[in-house]
Amino acid sequence: MYFAKKVQEPVQEEETNVWVCGDDACGCWMREDFSFEQSPSCPICRNSMIKNSKMLPALNNGMK
Repeated sequence: MYFAKKVQEPVQEEETNVWVCGDDACGCWMREDFSFEQSPSCPICRNSMIKNSKMLPALNNGMK
């Protein structure tokens, strides 16, 4: 029996606004659309977060 690999479509990426931890030693980041606060603190180290952007796969947040 022969099983062919399925052809996968490339993932669509878009420029996405994110929050990045201000501490360089911490690599935490989160999408702006999925944060609950206007200016969140890092959930790992509790430092302040800075607005930035990243190329990420497109996601739809149905809550907003």
